[in-house]
Amino acid sequence: MERSHRVAVGSILTECNQFGGKLIERAEFARSQLARGQDVMSIEGGAVGGMLHTLRERNADIVPLVVASAYPGGPISQECYAQLKADLLADLTSALPVDGVLLALHGAAVTTEIGDVEGDLIAAARGIVGPDVPIVGTLDLHANVTAQMMREADGLVAWETYPHVDPFTTGVRGARLLLGTLDGTHKPAMAMAKVPILTSAINASTVGEGPFADVMRLTKSLEERPGILSTSAFHAHATLDVPEMGGGGLVIANGDEELAADLANQIAQLMWERRFALEPETLTPEEAVNEGLKIRGGPVVLVECADCVGGGAAGDSVLTIPALQDLSDGFAIIPVVDPEAAALCLKAGEGNTVAVTLGHKNDPQWGNPLSLSGTVRTVSEGTFQYTGGIWAHEWAEMGPSAVLECGSAQILITTHGTYEWRDEQFRALNMDLEGAKFIVAKNPMNYRQTYNEIAKGEFVLDTAGATPPTLKHFTYHKVPRPYFPLVSDIPDFSPTLLRGSQ
Repeated sequence: MERSHRVAVGSILTECNQFGGKLIERAEFARSQLARGQDVMSIEGGAVGGMLHTLRERNADIVPLVVASAYPGGPISQECYAQLKADLLADLTSALPVDGVLLALHGAAVTTEIGDVEGDLIAAARGIVGPDVPIVGTLDLHANVTAQMMREADGLVAWETYPHVDPFTTGVRGARLLLGTLDGTHKPAMAMAKVPILTSAINASTVGEGPFADVMRLTKSLEERPGILSTSAFHAHATLDVPEMGGGGLVIANGDEELAADLANQIAQLMWERRFALEPETLTPEEAVNEGLKIRGGPVVLVECADCVGGGAAGDSVLTIPALQDLSDGFAIIPVVDPEAAALCLKAGEGNTVAVTLGHKNDPQWGNPLSLSGTVRTVSEGTFQYTGGIWAHEWAEMGPSAVLECGSAQILITTHGTYEWRDEQFRALNMDLEGAKFIVAKNPMNYRQTYNEIAKGEFVLDTAGATPPTLKHFTYHKVPRPYFPLVSDIPDFSPTLLRGSQ
């Protein structure tokens, strides 16, 4: 009887922001997902869930390593990463020999000292298993793919959707690529073509019409070509300041690196052609509210993507509140992360009045706190369950939370920032989304899943923050010049080609 493949499965996954947000420590992983040993085997969702499902279907011998994921933030502390890495590598070393390694990664993680966490981790795993054991990694489509990742991995497979609805199926694809390699039917030959585009994710949906949707449709159509094992398109997370920044296309061909390079270049060229459509139109909060008041009914969505927890910002901006406190029509819903104010609201209790100094405490560089008095309408311990996405079915913790009513502003004040998938945080405190005139959505894309069917209008806000709607005004120190949108064109431009064999 043929021996089953022995496959190690592990993960260190988060998205980092080098322009703001809180440092990511082990506590952030513990609050989101931190598993080891047999606890890993019970994971059902996300890329790891997809990997485990596929390996079980093939009767593989699964070796669980550390699985750690955290909501986006600033860089990971070096101490935190060093410990997670040491634990994962210890598990891998003790499991030897293995036939293959699957790693669920993001592709936009950095520490306070390392600018390429994924490349560093894959290289460390390679150092343990040797050159002949295949390693396959899954990535977010917002990954910044580096030469080190390409050199050390046998295959890199990215999520195909934004909003992200396919981490599980991407885990399946990664596992199938690895198993095909182990069976000898796949000989991955990988190439990545990169373009220097640094834009926000507002116009980077893979759904419907749009510039990145066009790129993704071309990318996935290329998988129909004979000899193509996998194709991926990347809209790089632009709030990193590292030397190899850029998005583009990655293709894995079956033994034909030149074919992979040619197709990857086609993806990158289309992305470069569509770069101008990736930049959004914006309004100030005051302008957006004035325009929204002209619209009959509600809700009108105000997209404050500059304070996106899902992109690494602190979630503590209060820059929209002054424009929403004294509405002539209806009420507004606004989320703010502020543990001090949340504690004061819980202490005051429901129905009571409280004075707070709100916002810009976790990451004060983007604005000043507001002094507010209001009535506490609802309090909660802040537990909710994700309905889909990266952490599908996982329970999450906002920490002690409250709804504070200040004039026409209903403010959800939480202790911890949490990734916005749909409307789980608002629903957990019974906020009336359908009845609101305005809803502030602090993410560039996921809000559309909830509000597209009920919203009467939407406006992208031009506010300060760590995840702004345009990167024109950010100062990069390590990103090579030129790049779009700092310049609109690059004479004689051609994508940068990375090969898996290099």
